[in-house]
Amino acid sequence: MKQEERRQQTIRRLMDTTKELIAEKGCHSITMQDIMMKSGLTKGAIFHYVKSKNEIFIWVLQERLEETNGSFMNEVEHGRRNFDDPMQEIKKSILAYENPQDITNKVLLYLLGKEDDPMVAEALNQYYNRSVYLSKLWIETGQKHGVIPETVDAEKTGDMFTLMTLGLRIRSSIPQAKAAFKAQDLSEFIRDILNGGERRKGEEL
Repeated sequence: MKQEERRQQTIRRLMDTTKELIAEKGCHSITMQDIMMKSGLTKGAIFHYVKSKNEIFIWVLQERLEETNGSFMNEVEHGRRNFDDPMQEIKKSILAYENPQDITNKVLLYLLGKEDDPMVAEALNQYYNRSVYLSKLWIETGQKHGVIPETVDAEKTGDMFTLMTLGLRIRSSIPQAKAAFKAQDLSEFIRDILNGGERRKGEEL
């Protein structure tokens, strides 16, 4: 097996194992020993790629963002250069973030409490910037294909959507928080803005 293939397999196993453990016991209780035992990987194999569980958590957080981007771009590349099909992929992501059991929400909240760690702080900064960049890219892609008005400021709007999505994710982790403005409302709000405020009455995403 080539070195790159071995690296990818090890990283995949680490991420899958960590996600299973997060679902079982949350982020705070997990130890590297737990990850070793559940994954079947040796200490040397794991520490060859990461120095701490926080690095694996960062991979898990970043993975969802890239998956959403991949799904969005796949819709565009397969000729569905309209508004609705690519928007559906963004909507799926938004709806998933409202789930209090969403693993990436648990990871995000955990890492936000570790911002004193320089490695975590840098990773969070990169994650936020990447989120804004991709939101901007999705808007600009829609503008390129004539389905989002040029009057939409891609940079400011992308930043706003990122802020609102993060707020939704944080609220989902607050026990029994009252939610008048829900994920469905957020996806419709985003749609309205990207459609230039011209969403047709009764139209579904």
